Amino acid sequence: MGSRYDVIVTGAGPAGCAAAISCARHGLKVALVERRPFPRNRPGETLHPGIEPLLQQLGIAEKVRGEAFIRPTGTWVTWDKERHFVAFGADRDGPWRGFQIPRATLDGWLLESAVAVGVHVLQPCQAKAVLLEAGRVVGIRTPTEQLFCRHLIDASGAHGWLARQLGLSSRRCSPALTALYGYKRGTVDERALGIFADETGWYWTAHIGQGLYHWTRLRFAQDRLPRALAVPACLAHLTDEGAIHGADVTWRLCDQAAGNGYFITGDAASVLDPGASHGVLKALMSGMMAAQCIVDERNTPAHGPAVSRQYCQWLRDGFESDVQKMRELYAAHPYPPDWLESTSRQRFAKQQQE
Repeated sequence: MGSRYDVIVTGAGPAGCAAAISCARHGLKVALVERRPFPRNRPGETLHPGIEPLLQQLGIAEKVRGEAFIRPTGTWVTWDKERHFVAFGADRDGPWRGFQIPRATLDGWLLESAVAVGVHVLQPCQAKAVLLEAGRVVGIRTPTEQLFCRHLIDASGAHGWLARQLGLSSRRCSPALTALYGYKRGTVDERALGIFADETGWYWTAHIGQGLYHWTRLRFAQDRLPRALAVPACLAHLTDEGAIHGADVTWRLCDQAAGNGYFITGDAASVLDPGASHGVLKALMSGMMAAQCIVDERNTPAHGPAVSRQYCQWLRDGFESDVQKMRELYAAHPYPPDWLESTSRQRFAKQQQE
């Protein structure tokens, strides 16, 4: 017959773990299905101070607050003017400090927290097909068995597994964009760290651990640049720590991120490039929001369609606000992308039609 759960979550990144932990803490029986073993590298970012309340709810705040991590008070930026420091803020206790935590470490902690609250983790295990009954999502098929659930949460990342399975459309607000990223080991001058605009786009460099540096580069024109040439010159002399990776960061939003028996979270629901600087925060928030929606729907089943609509509207509002901010950021770039103006005309035309 297959195992039965209240909730099945596909994908054990920040969005998936946040959803699984939140559902389990509401007393639901949860399975978390992840196709890849850990640890795994992902594009990194500085976690801003405002993320602390979420990490507290997810059970990892004490680990994060330890002294083992670099705690920046802001970011050095070289964009539309000379290099300058942008602080996170301050209060009577002093400057606010962010968290420079490698993604592999953060993901591992979130998964451990999920296990600690009773989530059944299947890893590595791949969701092969979605199961439907009378138009409602009721589970998944893995290579070895069928798993059934009242609600399915897809947190499969930019791959968007469930949207592909259900044939859901998405709205794209940029041309195809790929962020290249990697890690280097050694020592560099602190002036080489920060966010830098250049003629091709921008790159980000950060000190994330003892002698360990992370970089991300986004090129506005998607020509086929050899990956080795994407490494910022200031880090090129350092020793490679693993391979250079790429991530599809085309700006897009799933048109129907919630429906009959399912919710889509994290990058599976909406994607912006790392210039937005809060991908992990949005992933955690969407996972926790989806969990709350499931609790609300279980408490009042008749409100299910309304809950789904509200979740979709919440995602849409946040995405559109972020797109506008990204457009303003790139308009201020010393070499703004050629596509910025054309996508602006397309957006205006669509608004006029609506």
